Amino acid sequence: MPYPVYPLGLDYVAGAIAEDHQVKIVDLNSLGDHKTLGKVIDNYSPDIIGISLRNIDNTDTINPEGFMGDYRQCIKDIRDSSDVPLVLGGSGFTLFPEEIMEALGADYGVLGEGERLALLLHAIEMNEDTSRIPGIMTRGSKENIPEPWDGSFALKRFTDSFGIEFYLKKGGMLNFQTKRGCPFRCIYCTYPHIEGGKLRFVSPKEAALNALRLQEAGAKYLFVTDSVFNSDYSHSIQVAREFINAGISIPWGAFFAPTVPPEEYFPVLADAGLSHVEFGTEALSDRMLKSYGKSFRVNQILAAHNAAVQSGLHVAHYILLGGPGEDEDSLNETLSNIEDLHKAAFFFFAVCASIRILACMISQWKKVKFQSHRAYWNRFFTSLN
Repeated sequence: MPYPVYPLGLDYVAGAIAEDHQVKIVDLNSLGDHKTLGKVIDNYSPDIIGISLRNIDNTDTINPEGFMGDYRQCIKDIRDSSDVPLVLGGSGFTLFPEEIMEALGADYGVLGEGERLALLLHAIEMNEDTSRIPGIMTRGSKENIPEPWDGSFALKRFTDSFGIEFYLKKGGMLNFQTKRGCPFRCIYCTYPHIEGGKLRFVSPKEAALNALRLQEAGAKYLFVTDSVFNSDYSHSIQVAREFINAGISIPWGAFFAPTVPPEEYFPVLADAGLSHVEFGTEALSDRMLKSYGKSFRVNQILAAHNAAVQSGLHVAHYILLGGPGEDEDSLNETLSNIEDLHKAAFFFFAVCASIRILACMISQWKKVKFQSHRAYWNRFFTSLN
């Protein structure tokens, strides 16, 4: 909400395998109901079926909704029409692969970046041992988080059997990527887990070409799906300059860290069409920023905010309340400092809605075993039967 999210990852996966395989993408957003999957499968007769799981639940404490029941029913509908191998992937799957493999009864799983599906398909064709492939799981095997994808992830947009018309009619927002990976170590975030901690770039000209293709296809607004667009100032400002050279004329937005930018940074991005800056601020208390593992402090947030506003940009801040170490003093400090962020929208989240799913990931980054989190999720998946 408010707009359906174009499944950009499927373009990357399809682009990685389309040269060697016949590929058909079925988008359940536009299909409307997985109950009609059987007809699609009967008409296509695939040799293997992949399912991308983006989220585990809606992380909404007011109206919580888990998605595993729908995923289980979707796979049942597929199994009723086909007994070919099933492969799970996607960001949601990568968070809890062992549990989801067991809960959904799939044959294979792809951890991290979906282009690894090409390696799995090759191994299956050659009758090779798939357990030796980094990032590939079979049912009953242990998760093995791979190194980031070492192949090119320049987008080869796949359009043979998959269009963007649904998204153009439902708001017109499309998306693209200029880099992968995240060098930050925020305690609640999964980006380093899924994409790795090292930045890997799309060339600025290629990024602008992707944006131009989406503009020419009818997009009304673009969103950059990078974890943090300004995690590398030199690359991101060059992307903006290439937008200008390419003639990008529609507005776009992205997620930003509230760090102090170069003086010309936001003016150049505004000239390139940037309209919305979404800051992952989380707190305006230095103590809480340290607790969240943030690399910036309150004075930098204020400077970044002012630079964006002075460039005529719309600005939003995401604020996370109740994190580790939060007390009345830190909460009052955050709310008081918010008064200095003029001309901004604020999105407030409670920790229980935002961190609870991801808490077990901290153990992988800090090398601490939180067995209680694993036990919790074992109970969670069991409760969905």
